[in-house]
Amino acid sequence: MIMNVHHLELFYYVAKYEGITAAVRKMPYGIQQPAVSGQLLQLEKTLGVKLFNRRPFSLTHAGDDLYDHVYPFFSRLADVEEHLKGGERQHLRIAASAAVLRHHLPELLADLRKDEPQLKLTLRDVEPSDVHRCLISQQADLAISVISAQSGDGLKSVELMPLSLMLLLPSDHPAECLEDLLMKGEAEVGIPLVGLPQHEAVTQLFQKGVLDRGVSWAVAVEVDSLDGVQHFVRCGFGAGIGLRIPGMSLPKGVKAIDLEGFPPLVLGVVYQGSLKPIAQKFLAAAVGRAKVLMKQAPGG
Repeated sequence: MIMNVHHLELFYYVAKYEGITAAVRKMPYGIQQPAVSGQLLQLEKTLGVKLFNRRPFSLTHAGDDLYDHVYPFFSRLADVEEHLKGGERQHLRIAASAAVLRHHLPELLADLRKDEPQLKLTLRDVEPSDVHRCLISQQADLAISVISAQSGDGLKSVELMPLSLMLLLPSDHPAECLEDLLMKGEAEVGIPLVGLPQHEAVTQLFQKGVLDRGVSWAVAVEVDSLDGVQHFVRCGFGAGIGLRIPGMSLPKGVKAIDLEGFPPLVLGVVYQGSLKPIAQKFLAAAVGRAKVLMKQAPGG
């Protein structure tokens, strides 16, 4: 018969405090004396030996031997718990796009680490469509992402800033606005479109915008990141769908056209459940930084 770990824990306290009555008073959780006595009798029955004398209290030889074995484990449980909780309290796991990770988080996290010198970070590069999975699987404490109206699974969000859609073109392309690309009398555009997959909010919003203008312009070159869109536009594969993120500059060889009349996406912090203190501190800092960036942006 296998020993019950809870019985071993009760024996540890009884041996440590030299008696069942004293152990019941000093255990970190409530349990009645008869329950302790009954479970220790079961432990002795399982082992087939007597572990201690009740009155006066004294450990038998077998009890001394067992106590020597269980003491190293149970005596350190409180220290192990404090160590693990302390490490997790200082561990912040953030999911965000490559652009946000590269352009905004380093400075923000550097300021946070000044107040939290023991800060431990795990940063995950994810696209908006992966945020939901990342959060519900507990791979991240929070995500910086486009806020979806249908998040589900108890996800909460805090808005940071609106992000305008923009159209990317090679810098030597003559077009200065979207209308310059529309073929007169045609319902299609004569230049390939580079963009994220159809399920991404950026692509869906752009497609709705061009359809409202009576134009069909499907993605011809599908990539998995906004950085990828910029790269393929720079290499001459066509026009690209992008987001105007404050503080982010375009690569050499790429220019942007503002898409007036297209509704913006909203960037925010998304999380599930309650945030631990270090994540709450980060959220407050992110909201503050967003306000500063909005003021610095043209028209802010």
